[in-house]
Amino acid sequence: MTTPHPSDSHDLIRVRGARENNLKDVDVEIPKRRLTVFTGVSGSGKSSLVFGTIAAESRRLIDETYSTFVQGFMPNLPRPDVDVLEGLTTAILVDQERMGANPRSTLGTVTDAHAMLRSLFSRIGEPSIGGPTAFSFNIPTTTVGGASVTESGKKNVIKQQVYLGGMCPQCEGRGTVSDLDLSEIVDESRSLVDGAILVPGYTADGWMVAAYKAVLPPEKPVAKFTKAERDDFLYAEPRKIKVDKINITYEGLIPKIRKSMFAKDVDSLQPHIRAFVERAAVFGTCPSCDGTRLNESARSVTIKGRNIGEVAALQVTDLAEWLRTIDEPGVAPLIGTLLHLLDSFVDIGLGYLSLDRPSGTLSGGEAQRTKMVRHLGSALTDVTYVFDEPTIGLHPHDIERMNKLLLELRDKGNTVLVVEHKPETIAIADHVVDMGPAAGSGGGEVVFEGTVDGLRTSGTRTGEHLSYRASLKDTVRARSGVLEVRGADEHNLQKVDVDIPLGVLTVVTGVAGSGKSSLVHGSVVGREGVVAIDQAAIKGSRRSNPATYTGLLEPIRKAFAKANDVKPALFSANSEGACPTCKGSGVIVTELGFMDTVSTPCEDCGGKRFQAAVLDYRLGGLNIAEVLELPVDRALELFSAPDTKVPAAADILGRLRDVGLGYLTLGQPLNTLSGGERQRVKLALHLKEKGGVYVLDEPTTGLHLADVANLLGLLDRLVDAGKTVIVIEHHQAVMAHADWIIDLGPGAGHDGGRVVFEGTPAELVAQADTLTGQHLAEYVGG
Repeated sequence: MTTPHPSDSHDLIRVRGARENNLKDVDVEIPKRRLTVFTGVSGSGKSSLVFGTIAAESRRLIDETYSTFVQGFMPNLPRPDVDVLEGLTTAILVDQERMGANPRSTLGTVTDAHAMLRSLFSRIGEPSIGGPTAFSFNIPTTTVGGASVTESGKKNVIKQQVYLGGMCPQCEGRGTVSDLDLSEIVDESRSLVDGAILVPGYTADGWMVAAYKAVLPPEKPVAKFTKAERDDFLYAEPRKIKVDKINITYEGLIPKIRKSMFAKDVDSLQPHIRAFVERAAVFGTCPSCDGTRLNESARSVTIKGRNIGEVAALQVTDLAEWLRTIDEPGVAPLIGTLLHLLDSFVDIGLGYLSLDRPSGTLSGGEAQRTKMVRHLGSALTDVTYVFDEPTIGLHPHDIERMNKLLLELRDKGNTVLVVEHKPETIAIADHVVDMGPAAGSGGGEVVFEGTVDGLRTSGTRTGEHLSYRASLKDTVRARSGVLEVRGADEHNLQKVDVDIPLGVLTVVTGVAGSGKSSLVHGSVVGREGVVAIDQAAIKGSRRSNPATYTGLLEPIRKAFAKANDVKPALFSANSEGACPTCKGSGVIVTELGFMDTVSTPCEDCGGKRFQAAVLDYRLGGLNIAEVLELPVDRALELFSAPDTKVPAAADILGRLRDVGLGYLTLGQPLNTLSGGERQRVKLALHLKEKGGVYVLDEPTTGLHLADVANLLGLLDRLVDAGKTVIVIEHHQAVMAHADWIIDLGPGAGHDGGRVVFEGTPAELVAQADTLTGQHLAEYVGG
């Protein structure tokens, strides 16, 4: 019998004593070249184990193989808090971070597909105008002239040398030009004394309008101004005039508000001014290039009657068909490589996108699958692929395709680690690690490790809910009216007419790319009384946390101040109470020249961020730093107790608990929250608003099976309180619980964009003639 080779014995990734974040000395053994799914309630420690420990250490060790000089240009990765990590392989993270929203970045540029198209047009396009750069919308055409002298004294003269680029000169390669909507700035039917200027702060009897009334006829409606008066009113150059014997500068309204409002960072403006700026600033398609971003020279070159702008605008499936019609032996390898890339897009369920789609508009799920494309055809094996909820944004039909891709990666000899909540993906795992038993400080332990069948009978929360099926409701609520949508044609929508019922829970569903978001965000969001809550990143610094973002810290500071008879500002780490050494950040950042920047906890405050004197003041036996370390559930108990009652704080905490964030600590930095957690924090903040219609975009993102029932209860409470709730969602439990379903399809891209079903969940299941209907029927029946 052959003796096994020693190298074949390294078939496990061993973790011993992991203590990152809330992990409690976790020991776990993960089989290599297998598909391992990590599950557990939100906040139980899955990401801390997979991303914060295993993947982080792998990346850190790889970075250490570079020279110290090169490491100086790379991000600093501290060593995770773990005793032993053995058997690690190179980790490739495929996460849900949205791609950079650079206006010049498109799907084609981030996947190199556009670079291949540029090469193709430079080789066989007619007429020939030059190399690939002549078709790049990021490179302008430049003309260079002048003289240069070498060291030997030789003189080189360049006469008007033209370097061709493809950038449209008017929009500078962005495809859109910004403009101001004059109807939002001036009501031309009114005169200046009647309030013709609609800009915030420009009241008819105020000082801001006085200059205009002194120069122009104040009683005359703006629509009746002469051309000279109109130009003077809107576009006049700055000049000195006298108003009530006071010298002031008169300037046209448009340049004046451009400088005072539109040139500033939108987030720094007051809410009412920000709302005005967002209404008045419009982006239109560039009239010069018709949105293609390319100059006339690049657009003049065609292959089979199409220029590169038209080709990039094609849906990926159509582009692949068009490429197959090109029979040119000289570019066969290039076309073959491009077709392989496009076919990968189709396999992964992104065939409905086009290469000119701005990368910043891709959803988190689409961005993650776009990153997957480059790994599918990779020749690398024995790599650890780490996925963060790859099924987000996927219809049950698309989840089947995603599962196949995960298994393909595993079968090539790779280790695949997946953090996931969906039972369809848990079911295909070779090995399952269930974290828990609860969230935050109540989690951080491995509660089960083994097979999927073993998980079902393990008695853990995941095991108990793995076979959970939401049932169809016996009765549905009656609508109180309708929200009419007529002729919706944004993106791939095909002049959709639909009535969205008011006063009920409506679920808008359909396969990825069928037009759900285009319908809701394009035709519903923005209407009066509509509150939209999405998963976009919450803006704020690393000092921001749920307590500051929701306004919870304000009543807490006042309660501390009242109890101790001192100023509220003492209890702010960004104000008078800040530790003087670290300025309230809790860490000292040390620059080591060309070596890694080191962040260490502040020695004076021990990372607590406050002065020692401030920590002597207590409320309910706790100081302010200890309160910020409390999870929402514990803080709610504290501020609801008779001795330490703070109704304003308890109200906000109650809303955070209602949206399933009872485990979140008050001082956790906002940039560490997942997309689903961010959306639920926003939802908690908006629950008190007066809006009658709530729009939620996949609120089950990042939710454990056990927490979905809590979310459904919250949606029910909103509807029972007289609100209308519209949810874009793929989760069958939410569909089954709806009062009304609008299903878009039948496919994605130009194969979608139509309403294929409107009605109750029971009617959808009974008909079962759409993809959604088939999967929902299987779900409630299974």
